[in-house]
Amino acid sequence: MSPDDLRARAEAHLRALAGENATLREDQWRAIEALVVDHRRALVVQRTGWGKSAVYFIATALLRAQGAGATVIVSPLLALMRNQIEAAERAGIHAHTINSANLEDWDDVEAAVQRGETDVLLVSPERLNNPKFRDTVLPKLAAETGLLVVDEAHCISDWGHDFRPDYRRIRTLLEDLPAGIPVLATTATANARVVDDVAEQLGSAGVTDPPLVLRGSLDRESLHLGVVRLPSNAHRLAWLAERLPELPGSGIIYALTVAQAEAVATFLRGQGLEVASYTGRTETADRVEAEQSLLDNKVKALVATSALGMGFDKPDLGFVIHLGAPQSPVAYYQQVGRAGRGVDRATVLLLPGAEDEDVWRYFASVGFPPEPIVRQTLDVLAASPTPVSVPALEVSVELNRSRLEQMLKVLDVDGAVRRVQGGWIATGEPWAYDQERYERVSAAREREQQAMRDYIATADCRMEFLRRQLDDPGAAPCGRCDNCTGTAWSTEVSDDAVKASRAEINRPGVEVESRTMWPTGLEKLGIELKGRIPVEEQVGSGRVIARLSDIGWGPRLRRVLHESAPDGPLPDELFNAAVEVLRTWGWERRPVAVAAVPSLRRPHLVGTLGERLAAIGRLEWLGPLELNGIERTGAARTNSAQRVRALHSAFVVSPEQRAALQHFGEPIVLLVDDLIGTGWTMALAGRALRLAGACEVLPFTLASDA
Repeated sequence: MSPDDLRARAEAHLRALAGENATLREDQWRAIEALVVDHRRALVVQRTGWGKSAVYFIATALLRAQGAGATVIVSPLLALMRNQIEAAERAGIHAHTINSANLEDWDDVEAAVQRGETDVLLVSPERLNNPKFRDTVLPKLAAETGLLVVDEAHCISDWGHDFRPDYRRIRTLLEDLPAGIPVLATTATANARVVDDVAEQLGSAGVTDPPLVLRGSLDRESLHLGVVRLPSNAHRLAWLAERLPELPGSGIIYALTVAQAEAVATFLRGQGLEVASYTGRTETADRVEAEQSLLDNKVKALVATSALGMGFDKPDLGFVIHLGAPQSPVAYYQQVGRAGRGVDRATVLLLPGAEDEDVWRYFASVGFPPEPIVRQTLDVLAASPTPVSVPALEVSVELNRSRLEQMLKVLDVDGAVRRVQGGWIATGEPWAYDQERYERVSAAREREQQAMRDYIATADCRMEFLRRQLDDPGAAPCGRCDNCTGTAWSTEVSDDAVKASRAEINRPGVEVESRTMWPTGLEKLGIELKGRIPVEEQVGSGRVIARLSDIGWGPRLRRVLHESAPDGPLPDELFNAAVEVLRTWGWERRPVAVAAVPSLRRPHLVGTLGERLAAIGRLEWLGPLELNGIERTGAARTNSAQRVRALHSAFVVSPEQRAALQHFGEPIVLLVDDLIGTGWTMALAGRALRLAGACEVLPFTLASDA
């Protein structure tokens, strides 16, 4: 087939995909030609809405017509997969997916692939190291695939803003591909360092020709950027409530944490605005419903975390607002790129907050673990004759589950461990802790944070600033942003709106669920506890004033509970909030006594808090429990097994406290502490009180760091 005939067919496929008036961009054709004619590897770095998905769907149709196998697309988010399947159907391409949300369909999908009935198979990166998929399905795919597509390819690079260890496994998949199988990597957010890193990985495995890199302008002519700096969170929420109805169409409001997203959505709904929350806690069915509601313009906005950062395709999205600054201009550009893809004008606003940098510091604190912990993990795996599950590893390694799993993924990519049926094994391969690289990545993150501060403060063009952060050689003033036009958004809000938002964010009280199951593997630590915690040893559901990440009480609580804050009495404002939480608790039977968890860091704060609450409620003050000669670790983010090991038998009810409990018969005790993390301190201190005669223990702390 001549090049002209092939391009004509490509244009016909594009019209089926995007409408009768669509025509291929030159770089779209260059990419398609490289894949279909030359069977090359290519990296396409183009802005959101440019048409990267059209490249791989058209290439798929042309390759399938030549008898090639199915296209495999590695895609990171379910929302992205759903959009891609719908787009494929418009082009007459049969697409299926294998991911964590459709376990019941895997066998049918795999059978359809085997029969050649699938043109496109979308796979989440996590599937690449699922033992069954990796060992039985992946080899056949690698041998028979006609095109491999790596979507959101910046996730491959640990220099990128959204590095995911699972993506590193794509390198192994590349090495297993037969010679001549074309590969396409696409992203809208990659600076020069990330481009070089991804291109290097694409060019591995003995590929003779270097990958074709197609990089276009990252300007988005529809986007009108601005920053609105407001004096408080109450003003930010009030401003949002008053301005949201004025914004064009429907859009997305991004928050930095789950707690913030849920609180903002609750407030806006209370002001009569149709919004829905969308976070990592949102169930899959609810996510699908929320996405569809936004697509159908049934809601004004989704209030979302970065869970909606990639893959949501709504061409007429009218605005994106950030209530809090992401820690990277590159991540910010990626999220605002959702707006204005099919409209002439879209509003993009950033409302920075005082707590933003606290959130940045938290995420920075949970990076790759120090070398001793990594070595300890490798030693445990090497010493075990059988695979070790993550819950079993928690018994020996002081990391919470999410960090442990993340570390194992990195070690897997590095070849030091391997996931198999039943858990993880050590491979015995030599492995070095690359301290220098981790420090360089950390330094890069710090530079990104400073760049985000500079973006907020700049008096120059905001779009040009973002494009320069992405090393866009064509970066120039956009003429549209608030700085270019000299038309800053007004910061005025009505007194009534501020009053309403302040009332909402100053309403204290969040319920905290109690622990009901012992962590697995405690018997290996010499602790004979397993299964469900007996009901007569459990504590009840607890309360806190707020989460540390909340936009209302969060900043005030962080000041008091910061590790460098002095120990002292609780400020009256926070004590009054604690009293309000207790007043509105709604317990069926009132407590008769107050006890405190013995605190090594803030003994005065916790002790005076308990004593004052007892006095104001006319309750018996039992004082703090005693410590059984064991120092509390303070490692609030470690895993459950390690917390129970550290705290088991640590709390002792004194003879005087025991006598007081027996005096009351079947007393309900309010148990006070400053901060709740994993929940095991309260569970074990409360258990000691239950065993000493308390018929119920109600945990109360100032804050939760969950």
